[in-house]
Amino acid sequence: MCGISGCIDLKGKILEEIITAMNNSLKHRGPDDSGIYISGNRKIALAHKRLSFLDLSELGRQPMKDNSEEIIISLNGEIYNYLELKEELKGNYSFKTNTDTEVVLAGYAKWGIEVVNKLEGMFAFALLDLKKEKLFLVRDRFGIKPLYYHISNKQLVFASELKAIAEHPVFSKEIDYSSFCDYFVYRYIPSPKTIWKNTYKVPPAYYLEFDTNNLSVKNVEYWKPCFSDKKISSADFIAQTDELLLNSVKQHLRADVPIGSFLSGGYDSSALVYYMSRAGYKPETFSIGFKNWEESEHNYAKVVADKFNVNLNVELADDNNFELLDEMPVVYDEPLADISIIPTYMVSILARKKVKTVFSGEGADEIFGGYTWQKNFFALKNIHSIKEKINRWFKPLDTVEYYANSMAMGVFGKEELKKLLQPEYYQCIPDDLNWFFKKNFKKNLSPLKSIQYLDMKCFMGEMVLTKMDRASMFHSLEVRVPFLNHKLYETIFAHDESSYFKPGVTKYLLHENLKKHLPEKILNREKQGFVGPAEYYTNMEWYRKILSKSKLVQAGITNENFISEKLKANDYWILWKLAVMEKWFEKWGS
Repeated sequence: MCGISGCIDLKGKILEEIITAMNNSLKHRGPDDSGIYISGNRKIALAHKRLSFLDLSELGRQPMKDNSEEIIISLNGEIYNYLELKEELKGNYSFKTNTDTEVVLAGYAKWGIEVVNKLEGMFAFALLDLKKEKLFLVRDRFGIKPLYYHISNKQLVFASELKAIAEHPVFSKEIDYSSFCDYFVYRYIPSPKTIWKNTYKVPPAYYLEFDTNNLSVKNVEYWKPCFSDKKISSADFIAQTDELLLNSVKQHLRADVPIGSFLSGGYDSSALVYYMSRAGYKPETFSIGFKNWEESEHNYAKVVADKFNVNLNVELADDNNFELLDEMPVVYDEPLADISIIPTYMVSILARKKVKTVFSGEGADEIFGGYTWQKNFFALKNIHSIKEKINRWFKPLDTVEYYANSMAMGVFGKEELKKLLQPEYYQCIPDDLNWFFKKNFKKNLSPLKSIQYLDMKCFMGEMVLTKMDRASMFHSLEVRVPFLNHKLYETIFAHDESSYFKPGVTKYLLHENLKKHLPEKILNREKQGFVGPAEYYTNMEWYRKILSKSKLVQAGITNENFISEKLKANDYWILWKLAVMEKWFEKWGS
């Protein structure tokens, strides 16, 4: 896992000190090695910070050239099927390393950019084709790995994180206030937007093709899951899911360094430890708990660790850890109001003390139907009483509205935004606040699948995976997510939802594969996010301390009366969003 950066300058020549500064700002993503490529005409540069997992020798250094030396790549990520692809490419390419990066180069030499459809894994890479005069910026199907770019003044700058782009002199700190508004609606800033003007995210499952002579760009969405309603027997589907998960875990275990696992004692992380055990691997495991809380996850994690005879490392959090919010603007670069940003940051620190990479359970809830809002929506759409059917006839359930309310954790409508903002910023409020949800809503899908797709593209792809990547990579820790296997997603989505979703059985396909292998205490445990006790987030004194001398208010952006009203009302989810943005603005905006 690594950090990548680079630029194209059509106005002048690239200065080595600039690309070096960009590269050095990403040292936390790759402290093991470093490399820079600058083209002969000094118009194009690629840079790389390396966190080594395969072929730890100098041969694995990036940016890496192919045998022709006309194709250069800087890659962040892991290609889990690289051995299979390497076998397929042997007759066409003379390999010099044992890296997955060289396999991508060899694949591009044979298939062109269509190589992306062959890759299984998590990745973001920049690939320069000198002969075709093209630069490709590519991001994996789910958005596990990040990639940003800034374009202005005949210059393109790109990197794994915004902080690297900020090192380039073409970048100017101009806040996009429509994105500012988006943040309060979504808790994150949706792709392709960022908090800064002229600066964008490469969306998940896209590649961007730039002409290196004029920076014209083509956006290509290279992957969309196919949906169908095939029927299958329960026994066959359970067995098929088991095989897919076991194979995914085995592929994710490919590394030349030890691999650990986050362990919360929930279904997903427990399943990973089970499948790792089946693959003959005993990982170090890591859990964050909360002092004086009966439902603290570390208690459940110990049950699973004891069951599979693996070592559990635990750290207990308390109110003092809230002070870590001061560090989040440097970690995330953009405001991100997921309520588990601090526990995720802490468990990453804990894990990095012993390993360089861990497994984590992201993606299981999305595909197996584990979220509360998925279950509730299914229930609302499958009503049986005559009275409710009549009510639904006169007032149909709006899927996007339902989903927006489920995601909000402190709803901001247009009136709330007008109360929050000073009048000069009203023009920045988007006409349609739910534009991103509507963009990803597929009305032709069944009710449950439409919610699952929104979860995949919006909740997971924009917030959950961003949180995990930044918190872990800030500490040079790679997180592998075996549930995010596109073959698993395509298989589930190809079948009728009744084949994999059973009301009353949590994550049916996963449950059926785990029920003989996990303790009842874990199987019967209710869904719980990676959060602390309620009082952890409802400390009004803490919010008053942060917001009493608001920099946003002093800058004439937000309204002090709005903050006062929310403090009086103890509206802690609104206050949480305000606190996160306040901390971000203190660091980057003021």
